[in-house]
Amino acid sequence: MLVTLKVLLILVCLGLITAVLLQKGKSAGISGAISGGAEHLFGKTKARGLDLFLSRLTMGLASSFIILSVLVAYIVKS
Repeated sequence: MLVTLKVLLILVCLGLITAVLLQKGKSAGISGAISGGAEHLFGKTKARGLDLFLSRLTMGLASSFIILSVLVAYIVKS
């Protein structure tokens, strides 16, 4: 059971790393922060397509990672 959870945790971890690295940056460096960062944050543009999918995938994988980490720590401690 513990080995299965650890392998699943490693797979979720690798998936989370991949999903984060595939996403675009939210600003274009310092020029994006000065000249249009607030417009990008509070604008009416919605993420679509691949950006939306990667965002939701990242949230799902992050929550899975946290739950699996707590579960593995609890089982190891017991």
